Order: sequence, then structure tokens, then C-alpha cells
Amino acid sequence: MEADDSTDMVFRSVDVFYEEYLAQVVRRRVDGVHLAWCPDWWMHPEAIARIAALWRAFEYLRLDPGLGMSHWWLHHADPHLATLMDPDTGPFALCSGPDGHSAEIGPLPGNPSPPEMWDHPAFSVDAAEAEEAAGAEEADEAAGAGEPED
Repeated sequence: MEADDSTDMVFRSVDVFYEEYLAQVVRRRVDGVHLAWCPDWWMHPEAIARIAALWRAFEYLRLDPGLGMSHWWLHHADPHLATLMDPDTGPFALCSGPDGHSAEIGPLPGNPSPPEMWDHPAFSVDAAEAEEAAGAEEADEAAGAGEPED
């Protein structure tokens, strides 16, 4: 199943997907104890990333007339919504439900890592490209070693 350029998307942006689909279809008792949600969800980077992922997956999987939407619910919507709505550990844990947003939860803590730690192709596109270029250079040198000099 491939989406091509001629396939129109149902929702042209993440906010339209949220307003016209997700917020209308997903109905929960949001009380801050059992489930949490922030009316200003768009002020939470994790929520934006997760809802954007839901939107993209929805647009792709809706093209599968058989199990596409079931797959979307079971493998995308349910786990993302469970994480987003978790009142203890989710990004909205300190928001007061329908009443308001709280920016009290900051980014994950982290100290700067040593840059050389990421100099392996498994961790960096730059490292992969550098390794590929070095391999090509070695191949060129090896190929030129058997040629007579002018």
C-alpha cells in the first residue's frame, strides 16, 4: 500500500486533524485523576509530536480498506492516547483538565555528552557519510595502486 501524490489527505494539518477528528471522536471523562488532558495541548511539544504522528499514521492507514483503521486504533491511537492522558506521568499531568494549562513540567534532564561518543554510523548520519566517504577513498587508492605512474 503506497500513498501517491494524487491521494488527497482528509485533514490538511495536525490542528485540523485534532479539531475535526480526534477531539470529536475520542470522548473520555477527563478529571485529572483517572485521565488528564490540556485544552492547550499545542503548548506541549510531546503532545504535538504524538498527535502529528497519529495524524500521519491515520492518513496512511485510512487507505487500507481492510484493517487500516483497526491497525491505527490498536497500534497508534490507543498507545499514544494512553501516554498522553496518563495523569501521573503524561505531559498533561499538571494541567487542570478543561480549566487550564500548566508549563510546570520541563524537558527531560540531561548533561552534554562527549561529541566523540556519537562518531559511529549507528548514531549519526554525519558519521555514516564520513565512513562511506573514507571507504570510497580507500577503494580509489587501492584501484590506483596497480596503475603505472606517468
